[in-house]
Amino acid sequence: MDFVEKRLTQRAKNGDREAFAELIEIYKDKIFQLAYRMVGNRQDAEDIAQETFLRVYANLHSYDDSFKFSTWIYRIATNLCIDRGRKKRPDFSLDEETEPGQGMDWYSRLSSNERTPEDKVVTQELQETVQDALSHLQPKYRSIMILRYIEDLSLQEISDIVKLPVTTIKTRIHRGREALRSKLRLM
Repeated sequence: MDFVEKRLTQRAKNGDREAFAELIEIYKDKIFQLAYRMVGNRQDAEDIAQETFLRVYANLHSYDDSFKFSTWIYRIATNLCIDRGRKKRPDFSLDEETEPGQGMDWYSRLSSNERTPEDKVVTQELQETVQDALSHLQPKYRSIMILRYIEDLSLQEISDIVKLPVTTIKTRIHRGREALRSKLRLM
């Protein structure tokens, strides 16, 4: 097949239209199938296959015989499919009504990033519970826990602040978490 392809491409490069027609015959189904699998639409796949052969014909003079013809033509088809996917964007407006006559646009269907009042109350109650449990910890654990989990400081930064070694900070964090866990279970 490689020999036949090389002979056909060489003839087509020299202007033999029948040789180019034979190349089309060899690759038309393969290129269509590739395009169809990539774009998922029969009409678009047919357009891409046709455009592929037009580009092959227009650029046949730049084809390098040291590479396989199939690689070159598949690359052209694949790039056309990718370009088609980039250009094909949804063509609707957020201002457009979702159902005519209802007065609802697409903006009203977008989810909000704002927390609901219920979420705010639950968060507030949780914060109060944790704060109450923290206030019942021994001061040596409370300060370390606040610096680590509320102020989000690193172990080294906490060590510099309280003038204790990092290993002691780790121990107090561990013991503080255990104490906090047991206090929260009782609440």
